[in-house]
Amino acid sequence: MSFTSGIFLLFLAVLLLLYYLVPGRHQWKLLLAGSYVFYAFAGWSAVCYLLATTLTTWLAAVRVGKKYEDQERWLSEHKASATRDERKAHKAAVKASARRWMLFGILFNFGLLAVVKYTDFVLGNVNGLLGLFSGPQAPLPHFLLPMGISFYIFQSMGYLLDVYRAKYPPEKSLGKTALFVSFFPQLIQGPISRFDALAPSLLSPHKWDGGAVALGLQRVLWGYFKKMVVADRLMAVVNTLSGSPEEYQGLYVLLLMVIYAATLYADFTGGIDITIGVAQTLGVEVAENFQRPFFSKNTAEYWRRWHITMGTWFRDYIFYPASVSKPMMKLTQWCRAKYGLGLAKRASVYLVTMLTWFVTGIWHGASWNFVVWGLLNGVIILVSQELTPLYKRFHERFPALQPTFGYRLFQVGRTFLLMSAVRVLDCYRDVPVTFRAVGSIFTDFDPSILWNGSLLTLGASGSDWAVALCGIAIMIAVSLLSRAESLRAQLSRRSLALRWVLFGALFLAIVIFGAYGVGYDANQFIYNQF
Repeated sequence: MSFTSGIFLLFLAVLLLLYYLVPGRHQWKLLLAGSYVFYAFAGWSAVCYLLATTLTTWLAAVRVGKKYEDQERWLSEHKASATRDERKAHKAAVKASARRWMLFGILFNFGLLAVVKYTDFVLGNVNGLLGLFSGPQAPLPHFLLPMGISFYIFQSMGYLLDVYRAKYPPEKSLGKTALFVSFFPQLIQGPISRFDALAPSLLSPHKWDGGAVALGLQRVLWGYFKKMVVADRLMAVVNTLSGSPEEYQGLYVLLLMVIYAATLYADFTGGIDITIGVAQTLGVEVAENFQRPFFSKNTAEYWRRWHITMGTWFRDYIFYPASVSKPMMKLTQWCRAKYGLGLAKRASVYLVTMLTWFVTGIWHGASWNFVVWGLLNGVIILVSQELTPLYKRFHERFPALQPTFGYRLFQVGRTFLLMSAVRVLDCYRDVPVTFRAVGSIFTDFDPSILWNGSLLTLGASGSDWAVALCGIAIMIAVSLLSRAESLRAQLSRRSLALRWVLFGALFLAIVIFGAYGVGYDANQFIYNQF
């Protein structure tokens, strides 16, 4: 069930009506039932995957929590009689048992994700190697990837790891755990929520709050505007340019870089706006996932602002644990003894950074373009870190330059183009083709396509370009106005009449200028594939 389908709007209207009619203590049950109805539209096999993750996550977390409860009880009962060594041995035994349950949940769910998402990729590469020696070819199973499986498995495993780390006790109710895993606004493309942040509002009863519901619906409309007026209209141009890389070279590639960046941003943030808005109408607080990323002055800042919940997940559950793991500590000690402190500090950081970005890339898709995309981001960040002393000396030499608007604009533009160039790997889905296309910007640059009518042959008419550019201008204006405080918060202090005028204008813009597909259903969200 796509957010932009008519059936979803009907589903949401009925759910909202029932949600505020049932007693508060039953609201979470209605949300659970609604979430499974929503997900059932993806197919019953997909529901089976969701149930498998829910059951194993709940079982593993409850068993881990039980081990810790038993430990506290034993320590309390033997506080006076047990020696220090006995307490230490008991804690170690409990930790080992809890670790086994944690690993059961982790291995089962990430194993499930690996099978359905990466089997074809692995076998395809094995077949390629065997083909070099005329070896036998393994058949590809072509598993159907369940909707949102990467998102709900990562969210569930983050919860399980937090319970294992004793950050909070497990949720003992299977139903409430199931709602956390399956909460329907997040299933399509996140955000990847943390249990301690989402559960308090998700599982609590809520009374009707007309103001909160209105704000949520405004956020939903803003998401539809981004998706249907900007992203879906520009996607036709993206498909045309990326579908014929040999024909569209030079400036066309630069155009594709910029247009795809705008398209992906409008599509992804539009979907997140709908998610947050729908959750708000239900009284549920969902984490923000973007913070004006295209205003970033460097790559590291960009990734702190783009897909925030994904970045913090990889940081907290892969980068930090890997950095302090025994193998990394041993590597650091060995490098320090052999090559000195400088290389020792870099070796583990470089290795863990590249590992994290490799996983980030492969998470986005089972193909080499995503692997290269991830590794390139890691390389860019590490190079930027190594150049920090040079940047510092440059700014010390030219102290008046850094505070200027022109220099900040240069930094923002540089970061935008660099990230757009790397992201174009997502368009062509072929690494050699991508590098040849980007290289053609410097060898086959023909600016005349901007005024000779060529832009009108790319799948968008003059009116399409005008509407899309106006939509982008509005998005930029909203971002600029929201730097200190969200525009919605600012508007909340304005007159009710002005808010209704803006609300109506946004609704009419979607109805009149929205790009609709077959059967008046807009295109699927780009991040559905992940």
